[in-house]
Amino acid sequence: MLKKSYSKTGTVCRVTFKYENEEKAETAVLAGEFNDWSLRETPMKKLKDGSFSATLSLPAGRSYCFRYVLDGGVWVNDVEADGYAPNAFGEANSVLVL
Repeated sequence: MLKKSYSKTGTVCRVTFKYENEEKAETAVLAGEFNDWSLRETPMKKLKDGSFSATLSLPAGRSYCFRYVLDGGVWVNDVEADGYAPNAFGEANSVLVL
């Protein structure tokens, strides 16, 4: 799930990424173009209901590919992403449009 909140000027958007975690993973990381696909830079917080959440402020006016990485190696997409784009691994990335 993606929740977007734009600044008054519309140049920045605060985005909350939430993953429901049906897999019952212990950890999750948000990896994407906004953090050079880092597996360490944007860890997600595990919530009481077992889901994961992370919030970032990103420049508006462009789109970003991203995925969630569960337990250090399972790459999954956001089912409510704004779209999907093929990647170099024969799969698809989630797309966030701001």
